[in-house]
Amino acid sequence: MSDTPQPEAVTPEEPAPEHATPPALPDAAPQAPAQPEVTEEQLRLAEALVFAASEPVPTRALVQALPDGADADAVLAALAARYAGRGVELTQTAGGWQFRTAPDLAPALTRVIPQPRRLPRAAMETLAIIAYHQPVTRAEIEEIRGASVSQATLDALLEASLVGPRGRRETPGRPALWGTTANFLAQFQLQSLRDLPRREELLVETPNASNAEVSAAAGAAPAGEGEAPEAANPPAEPAPDETPAPEPGS
Repeated sequence: MSDTPQPEAVTPEEPAPEHATPPALPDAAPQAPAQPEVTEEQLRLAEALVFAASEPVPTRALVQALPDGADADAVLAALAARYAGRGVELTQTAGGWQFRTAPDLAPALTRVIPQPRRLPRAAMETLAIIAYHQPVTRAEIEEIRGASVSQATLDALLEASLVGPRGRRETPGRPALWGTTANFLAQFQLQSLRDLPRREELLVETPNASNAEVSAAAGAAPAGEGEAPEAANPPAEPAPDETPAPEPGS
């Protein structure tokens, strides 16, 4: 009897699922938002605006001058980078932007450019007290300084646009209040009043430095004294430019 080969068993293939889930793709890296392009025309417009202005130009003023969609901050940053290291630099001061000569060139310029008239000591002391105690009345200035404040002193500060009226105090007599101006910040290259030197720094004497004189702020001590006078303990002697009252019978 011959051997008859048996057919091999065939395993049926499993049908593929009807709804196969495709493999998950890796998350795409987030793309940074495209920075607005600063054009040469925008730079020229910002340059002309800052150059023509007599006071620091705030950013919002540049926004109004630039075309719609322009980024004023990017334009100013690009303009500042263009002028960096040159004789004239774009600096941020008094809440705005202004062209100023490079600080390292000041010694050479002072030999050929006349210096503005310096304020008398009484005016510098008064300005310092106003800067640190504003808004402040005239009587409070005199109490802190320990000497009277003449009208000529206030007129000199007003003429220089360093101080201005800040309303009136709601007390008997309604005395006028005084405070510093934006020109004060620009004059001493301050971005805001928070940039004023701290009072403890005022004890370090810096001769021939106008910024140090102005920052006598809370009534810094006159030359030769050890510390700044406090409001509650005014100096007994009058300021050098004040004439003491004659003694009775003299």
